[in-house]
Amino acid sequence: MSSLPASAMFKVHRRQPELFTPAKPTPHEFKPLSDIEDQEEALAKALVFYYPFAGRLREWPNRKLLVECTAESILFIEADADVTLEQSSDALELPFPYFEEMLFDVPGSSETLNCPLLLVQVTRFKCGGFALALRVNHTVSDAPGFVQFMSGVAEMARGKQAPSVLPVWERHVLNARSPPSVTCIHRVYDEVEDNKTLQRFAPPHLHRCSCFHILTACPWKCRTIATQPHPKQERRIICLNNVRQKFNPPLLPKGYYCNRFAPWTAVAITEEITQNRTDFALKLVRKAATNMIREYLHSVAYLMVIKGRPQFHLEGSYLVSDVFTCRI
Repeated sequence: MSSLPASAMFKVHRRQPELFTPAKPTPHEFKPLSDIEDQEEALAKALVFYYPFAGRLREWPNRKLLVECTAESILFIEADADVTLEQSSDALELPFPYFEEMLFDVPGSSETLNCPLLLVQVTRFKCGGFALALRVNHTVSDAPGFVQFMSGVAEMARGKQAPSVLPVWERHVLNARSPPSVTCIHRVYDEVEDNKTLQRFAPPHLHRCSCFHILTACPWKCRTIATQPHPKQERRIICLNNVRQKFNPPLLPKGYYCNRFAPWTAVAITEEITQNRTDFALKLVRKAATNMIREYLHSVAYLMVIKGRPQFHLEGSYLVSDVFTCRI
């Protein structure tokens, strides 16, 4: 059977969104940051273990974010499509022309604070197949942590009484000590109006570079050339670095499902990037990446406290993520 033509209409009939709570009572506390019926039951059971997902995000003084574990709910939507999976195959690939059909943005649910942290839509197709679409508040969990949660849901659906990897919160591991002290340079949080002299990275002798370093530096240089910024304008690359397997012994315990990415950045002016050989950008990237040590992570936490959760410096920035070892 042929797939849908580009001009065809793909219709999904949704049932009323439901507020979905854990299957059993869960603690009320603050923490610092058919087949479908089977999935509903599995989600409810998994939420007993991952109960912060059923809470709400609150903001405390100095823009500090916390999850209030209220066991209120996640949002769950059941829907039926008027086509088969085979007919809709093109619609479920990039650029996802029917994205809004597969994941309904429930009005009032997409704010960061005081809204459900997790939205799930299960769409059943005419052939009996189904598609699962999810939206999660990124402040609570990163992608690998959420994959851990969904793996737990799958295990519960298969009849297990508990996830094989029990969830661990323990965000105190990455909390700032008292008093906080910023010991590293964090150019990723530079304020836009900051016109201080560019800090030069003294490139070390370049031994071996990883594929990730190369695949980061080359697009950074190519993008800088393509966008044609002012020759004296600062350009930076920001990398969200996965710290799960970064240290030995591990910094974080097994089962930790919250955000485990920390940013590093390399900075140079346009003409340095465009006029030098590619190994110039490569040296900057490698130097910044090797600075990702335990002290750097704790320094990031101190900076969050001192500056009140500052925003990334996005002007002239190129953002990438290192998910190479995340298995997602």
